[in-house]
Amino acid sequence: MTDLSEKDLKKLYYSIGEVSTLFNVNASLIRFWEKEFAFNISKKNKKGNRLFSVKDILHFNKIYQLVKEQGYTLDGAKKVLSEPQEIETPSHFDKLSLISNLEEIKAKLLRLKESK
Repeated sequence: MTDLSEKDLKKLYYSIGEVSTLFNVNASLIRFWEKEFAFNISKKNKKGNRLFSVKDILHFNKIYQLVKEQGYTLDGAKKVLSEPQEIETPSHFDKLSLISNLEEIKAKLLRLKESK
């Protein structure tokens, strides 16, 4: 389950059985990860069964990728998930290109302003 995205999930909430099927794991593993990674399941049905939101499932997907696909230990996965996610910063070349484009737009706008 590597290519799971928000658009793949059509329902608002999923049962634990549906989540375990999505990841092809036992429901007990979902419950274990829920405890290990301190999930706050926000919704339960009238019977008290867990209902997982899309956000919960996407979080499980990150855990699954780290533990099952990349071979992280649980502690290693917790560490990765607790670190702030790095945002890719544009390279120097990208910045220069952006500045150049903005200067061209500014020049065009100034010419339009002057022509009025």
